[in-house]
Amino acid sequence: MTDIVVTAAQVGIVYPDDAETFDFIAAATITAGQALYFDSAGKANLADANGSGTLQFRGIALNGGGAGQAISGLKKGHCYGFTVSSVAYDAALFLSNTAGALADAAGATSINCGRVVALPDSSLTKVVYIEADWLRTWS
Repeated sequence: MTDIVVTAAQVGIVYPDDAETFDFIAAATITAGQALYFDSAGKANLADANGSGTLQFRGIALNGGGAGQAISGLKKGHCYGFTVSSVAYDAALFLSNTAGALADAAGATSINCGRVVALPDSSLTKVVYIEADWLRTWS
């Protein structure tokens, strides 16, 4: 399992009109591009495939901020900012054992977060398609 590198300054929605986003309050310092879950206080924190109570995936942070600040998240849609050039097109992406990270293979708990997809440009630029399942509970 290899964590996917993210460049926080490049994180952004590819197709804003088709994306599903939400705003929340951060429980801790969060950086754009990190995977999120909602804690028992209703705040967003860093999701983790091998952490106790953090085994949920609710979206990707679109901006960063500290504890108590408002943050935007991507629940569903295409996203720039992830280095997936060495990952195959249509490959699944998973929640990593590293808090807040995505990976190219399942962590301790298999939590699918999205796929690598091509943009319709001449280079077939790879981006990440995110789809968080808010109804599912992993354990």
